[in-house]
Amino acid sequence: MTVHESDLAIETVGPGDEEYDDAARVFFATGAPALVVRPRDPRQVAVALTHAVGLGLAVSVRSGGHSPLGHGTNTDGMVIDLMHLDGVEVLDAGRRLVRVGGGATWGKVAEALAPYGWGLTSGDTTDVGVGGLTLGGGIGWLVRKHGLAVDNLVGARVVTADGRLLTVSAEEHPDLFWALRGGGGNFGVVVDFDFVAQEVASVHFGQVHYQLDDVADLLRRWRDAMRSAPDELSSTLAVMPQLPGSPAVATVLLCYAAEPGTTTTEVDAALEPLFEPLFELGTVRTAAVAERRYPEILEHAQHPPGFRMTGRNTLVPRLDEDVIAAVAGLHGTPGPKAIAVRSLGGAFGRVSPDATAFARRDAEAMVFCGWLLPGTATDADVEQAVLPWQAVAALGTGSYVGFQGSATAADVAAAYPGATYDRLAAVKRTYDPRNLFALNHNITPAGLPD
Repeated sequence: MTVHESDLAIETVGPGDEEYDDAARVFFATGAPALVVRPRDPRQVAVALTHAVGLGLAVSVRSGGHSPLGHGTNTDGMVIDLMHLDGVEVLDAGRRLVRVGGGATWGKVAEALAPYGWGLTSGDTTDVGVGGLTLGGGIGWLVRKHGLAVDNLVGARVVTADGRLLTVSAEEHPDLFWALRGGGGNFGVVVDFDFVAQEVASVHFGQVHYQLDDVADLLRRWRDAMRSAPDELSSTLAVMPQLPGSPAVATVLLCYAAEPGTTTTEVDAALEPLFEPLFELGTVRTAAVAERRYPEILEHAQHPPGFRMTGRNTLVPRLDEDVIAAVAGLHGTPGPKAIAVRSLGGAFGRVSPDATAFARRDAEAMVFCGWLLPGTATDADVEQAVLPWQAVAALGTGSYVGFQGSATAADVAAAYPGATYDRLAAVKRTYDPRNLFALNHNITPAGLPD
């Protein structure tokens, strides 16, 4: 099946085609789009948008398809699948300047850069898309050492709602460049990103599993250890659902990225005083930390069959006693859930809050909770399950849209400081005044009713 316009034939998949079921499905949702379009260059993206506008079709843009709300698909609309725009190209080796296609996945990027001894601060999993994660900010295992993905972004090429291809940077369309760095997919289809990669040949990575006797005490001890840790060390404390017949455990995941040129002897000497307090947080059941190639620490995401997954997160300025008590209380509520507290600070916190649309730079940590519900769970069931989350959310100052499982107008507004949201709405009015790009954590163009 093809759509022809301006002598361009665009690869498409529609209902009845052999590939349709896979093309309509993303990680967290199954849709029923009228058309899935797979452009191979910016001109074809523009043609697809013109076609969608002409037919009045809602538009979803898919990079990796890992939006917790299933924004990479829809019902009766058009999906612009960027799977063919997945190149990784070194533009300037001296500057470590790399161009990455909007449809690339982080696993592919990590493997492509590894032969150079480079890496990019990114997500935690191989098949998450570069586009979606970057536009939301981009939190990963190098967040304390190298900041967010957007902190290493120096340019992008964007097809806007009116079909223009814009090159954006700090010098060209600086307002749009600012908005892309944390404002989500509200402003256009980003066909590629220009990043400055970091020198990351290998890292020390692993897990320490603790007997879970007291959630609050373990969280408090981990917080204190991370407050004195250098930027090279990033860490997450996770409490997963307890399996029948198995003891309750908590896991601390560790990633240490040494300075380039550090010798093995120097790294070993640095690691011992860093890891020692983490190994003493509680009763250790098992532990494994080893030097690994950076691409090897990115995991393959899996969706548990038969379940509906939903998640919420908040950024907290301080992991104080109120937050710790709220997290412990959430852990004690009924139902299978996973709670993860991710350390921030370091390079993440040294960026001015108005430099990018990701403005919550004062956060000490991000608290995330994910619930496993039956596959038959309704939206009302989800709302009931997440009610205990409110005690944690009330102590946060916003959220990371990449992990947010709700996109109501109130939730989107709460993700940003008021001045940041107003600025995003003004940029939205300039580049997408009719809100063509609405299937995301949507920001209403300034001047339009919510």
